[in-house]
Amino acid sequence: MHRNRRMAAAGQAWRIYDETRRPGAPGLGERVRAVPGLLRDTARGDYRGLGHRRLALLLIALVYVLSPVDVLPEFLPLIGVADDLGVVMWAVATLVAATGDYIDWRRGRPGTIAGEVVTEPAG
Repeated sequence: MHRNRRMAAAGQAWRIYDETRRPGAPGLGERVRAVPGLLRDTARGDYRGLGHRRLALLLIALVYVLSPVDVLPEFLPLIGVADDLGVVMWAVATLVAATGDYIDWRRGRPGTIAGEVVTEPAG
């Protein structure tokens, strides 16, 4: 695998690890169990933290990885798998971050939806 691709994959892996190890963060098992609810609530429009665009990109990534058609065919040593690995790492990192925000949202913690402004009550 090319050095830059290895660095990008290592960076994504570190983001995943770091996201699940910060104090008070949900563990990996809790995040995995939250995925169906995240997808359901995003598709319904109840949860806006992930967004329909990123949900569509995750579905496209899944189809790309499972599809027999590839930009770089698997029969090419190492680089054929590198594009799939990059897509999988992006999707997993996105889901790990999104499920953490989703779990916070489900718990009723304010300010967990990206772009939402939370103001303190006056008084």
